[in-house]
Amino acid sequence: MKLFRLLVLSLSFFSVMGQLPSQDILALLEFKKGIKHDPTGYVLNSWNEESIDFNGCPSSWNGVLCNGGNVAGVVLDNLGLSAEADLSVFSNLTKLARLSLSNNSISGTLPDNIGDFKSLQFLDVSNNLFSSSIPQGFGKLASLQNLSLAGNNFSGSIPISISGMSSIQSLDLSHNSFSGLLPASLTELNSLVSLNLSHNSFTGKIPKGFDLMSALDKIDLHGNMLDGQLDIKFMLFTSASYVDFSDNMLVSSNSPQQRFLPRISESIKYLNLSHNQLIGLLDGGGKQPLFEDLKVLDLSYNQLSGELPEFEFVYDLQVLRLSNNRFSGFLPNGLLKGDPLVITELDLSANNLSGPIGLITSTTLRFLNLSSNGFTGELPPLTGSCAVLDLSNNKLEGNLTRMLKWGNLEFLDLSRNNLTGPIPEETPQFIRLNYLNFSHNSLSSSLPRVLKQYPKLIVLDVSSNQLDGQLPDKLLDMPTLQELHIENNLISGSINLSSAPGQSDLRILDLSHNQFNGYFPENFGSLAGLKVLNIAENNFSGSLPTSIGMSSLDSLDISDNHFTGPLPTDLPKGLKNFNASYNDLSGIVPENLRKFPRSSFFPGNARLRYPNGPPGSTNMPAEGSRKKPISTIIKVIIIVSCVVGLFIVILLAIFIHYIRISRSPPEYAASKDTHGRGQPNLPGMGRTTDTGGALVVSAEDLVTSRKGSSSEIISPDEKLAATTMSPSKNSHFSWSPGSGDSFTAENFARLDVRSPDKLVGELHFLDDAITLTPEDLSRAPAEVLGRSSHGTSYKATLENGLLLRVKWLREGVAKQRKEFAKEAKKFSNIRHPNVVGLRGYYWGPTQHEKLILSDYISPGSLATFLYDRPGRKGPPLTWAQRLKIAVDVARGLNYLHFDRAVPHGNLKATNVLLDTPDLNARVADYCLHRLMTQVGTTEQILDAGVLGYRAPELAASKKPTPSFKSDVYAFGVILLELLTGRCAGDVISGEDGGVDMTDWVRLRVAEGRGSECFDAALMPEMGNPIAEKGMKDFLGIALRCIRSVSERPGIKTIYEDLSSI
Repeated sequence: MKLFRLLVLSLSFFSVMGQLPSQDILALLEFKKGIKHDPTGYVLNSWNEESIDFNGCPSSWNGVLCNGGNVAGVVLDNLGLSAEADLSVFSNLTKLARLSLSNNSISGTLPDNIGDFKSLQFLDVSNNLFSSSIPQGFGKLASLQNLSLAGNNFSGSIPISISGMSSIQSLDLSHNSFSGLLPASLTELNSLVSLNLSHNSFTGKIPKGFDLMSALDKIDLHGNMLDGQLDIKFMLFTSASYVDFSDNMLVSSNSPQQRFLPRISESIKYLNLSHNQLIGLLDGGGKQPLFEDLKVLDLSYNQLSGELPEFEFVYDLQVLRLSNNRFSGFLPNGLLKGDPLVITELDLSANNLSGPIGLITSTTLRFLNLSSNGFTGELPPLTGSCAVLDLSNNKLEGNLTRMLKWGNLEFLDLSRNNLTGPIPEETPQFIRLNYLNFSHNSLSSSLPRVLKQYPKLIVLDVSSNQLDGQLPDKLLDMPTLQELHIENNLISGSINLSSAPGQSDLRILDLSHNQFNGYFPENFGSLAGLKVLNIAENNFSGSLPTSIGMSSLDSLDISDNHFTGPLPTDLPKGLKNFNASYNDLSGIVPENLRKFPRSSFFPGNARLRYPNGPPGSTNMPAEGSRKKPISTIIKVIIIVSCVVGLFIVILLAIFIHYIRISRSPPEYAASKDTHGRGQPNLPGMGRTTDTGGALVVSAEDLVTSRKGSSSEIISPDEKLAATTMSPSKNSHFSWSPGSGDSFTAENFARLDVRSPDKLVGELHFLDDAITLTPEDLSRAPAEVLGRSSHGTSYKATLENGLLLRVKWLREGVAKQRKEFAKEAKKFSNIRHPNVVGLRGYYWGPTQHEKLILSDYISPGSLATFLYDRPGRKGPPLTWAQRLKIAVDVARGLNYLHFDRAVPHGNLKATNVLLDTPDLNARVADYCLHRLMTQVGTTEQILDAGVLGYRAPELAASKKPTPSFKSDVYAFGVILLELLTGRCAGDVISGEDGGVDMTDWVRLRVAEGRGSECFDAALMPEMGNPIAEKGMKDFLGIALRCIRSVSERPGIKTIYEDLSSI
């Protein structure tokens, strides 16, 4: 019996010992500790010690795969996990073959001991928040077959040791912040089948040797900054079927008169070379077809030219995109006829094609875009299966009768042509139509009732025509309609709306600039989802309803009507744009509308007032002068008066200063300059250096002087003292292009780190290019570079000699921290030779401590080299230098607009920085409106107006927002500055009084004296016929940039035209 009991106890002991956590389980539990949020409980509710299997591998744990007694796989994809992961713990899983954590919110770094994961075959951490660089140890993972780091914040370069991954078949590093050159060792991965390095910041040339990788089937390098010549050998001999080199800066090795590629490998089925700088012909007349084996070909956004080939014997091609090139001549009829072609998508937009559009009979063609060319004649006959048809922005004429026989389209855009006549009533076949645009033509008669029979119509735009009559009944009641644009027509009558609440899905309704009359429709309140309502410049009258409703409304414009009575009090708090001016309203402005400027209520509304103010207390112009702009001479008088007043104040301050300093001991002054002890410490930004020299009063001075007071004038003593990066939140000082340029080492002073003014917030970096602490930045000597409405820029010199450009944002202009950080993160991938790189930002504990860190560019801005003023750097710029600067800036803008899909928003000569002695131009201070509040953005745009860079459409907007077209306008002003040598904000006197620079140039050109606008420094070069022609072409491009927004070209076109001079 005793022996039996001993046996039972022994079995129990060994059983318990078997239940002790194994090394694999301990590693998994350690990883579990980092999980902060598990919305489904998939891990936290499953991974516990009570559910450990007898053999030591927790096969019952969710996401854990076992092989015998060891963990072989951890798969936690698509769970919404939020965690701080220490991946090094997985090195203890000696049999781990698969680790997959994709599509979560897991942060962390790649462990330095990654080389110890000897059994790992599959590693996927894509679409998370991981950072750091790739450790060298990856080269030791000889068994790894699949590696995906896509969609994270990884940075640095690809290590050369990556060639050690001899078994790798799929490598995906896309959508990160990797940079540097592509290592040639990538071409040594002989087992590689798929390579994706897209959407990073790789530079340099594509390594040679990819054509020798026999297993390679897919190579995707798009969205980088790779340059050099397109590798012809690779295109001829690669075995890959999928090749995407788009969104780079690749160039052709041929001349513009030669075929851009001699031949393409028959293995390539998908080829995308769009958004590069390729030149040449599509077909050089060779007998052998170039695209016979392709299924998808995308060469859009290049500089290819010549006529289009007939595309004969191209039987497999399904998608052909050639938009935004320079192709000319007629459209090959074979592309539209189909058989034997099987093309489903054809995009030839934004070229120079001309002539009539032939019969469209292809039965396979579903998408056809021929917009922005020079096609003439009538609308083409259309049969077949085309669903998307865009013929906008051409020169098509005639009426719309051919639409009667068109097929069942889903998208139709005929805007910006010369079409006339009525919109046909007999077109009920468009039962799948969801987008219809007839805007900017000369269509007449009334809107047809057939429009109400389109059951899927979402957007209807018939603006800027000559339509009359009344609005069809129940047009606004269509359940699918979301946008309706009828502005700029002659439509009259009242508006009838019978929708029950929730029935209509209308989001944008623009009825402005018509002849509507009657009362404000009370049923507008049923449009619960309406965000934009514009009924300006009509003949509406009567009182506004006491309750408008429309809780989702963002913008409301009822200006230029005949409304009477009080304003409604229940307009939504989220209303962002409001204009009720030029009416006959009365009463008190409701409290929730007082956030809008006075221009939202006046002129007009003589009996409308603010609380405690008399009716009509604002400056309302007389009826006879209503809507008339201030004359040019009055503008000149106001500007001159401001300049003279400012000049007198500055002279007075200088006089007082010299009286004071003449009474002070020279020894004290010298000590103060040398040691920085003679000035008090300021709670924030201390005084910074400025240069002396002649005073320049220009538009820039007007901008910043109106933000401060006379008490903010800087004394020369303060100008000589440079301190650290701790600016005062209330500092607003005037600036001129020559300020803050030259300083000596003895002018610098350091702030003691024990000072309460040191930076104690958080520094966030967008890449690994720099590493420093807030304390390092506190000790860095600061030198003023310039000031603007949103803050002050400094040159900071770190202890290691690194130079940074630091912009200290003024209090109140930055967004809230979460939104600020979200927007700043998007800058991490913005890397281009003509764009200044952003390196990080600092978020301090107080409202005025917001810094943006970027590369410091020397020797200075375009303004300091261009304007003929005291302190100009170097001799006048030559014509070749000016042209190069213009092309560089256009290239940088083109990158922002097309590669990153963001406008610059703050383009001016002081934000064009010239790098190195070669004066390579780089744009700075871009996308700041993404980081600023609406108030900050509005101030920035107002200042751009004073300086002469603001586009007219921004001046007319109550809530101005930078756009691609406003960038083009500002760039056009810079082009005029380059050509004239004048500052955009200067007032130029002439026979008819003072005018600004753009009007002055327009007047001279209209008089046939455009050459008189050219900078006198360029006159010696005018003797060269080539240079003279270039200057005239340059002037023509500049004038196109400052046209009205509807006629203004895109930056891609401008960049191409400048490059061709």
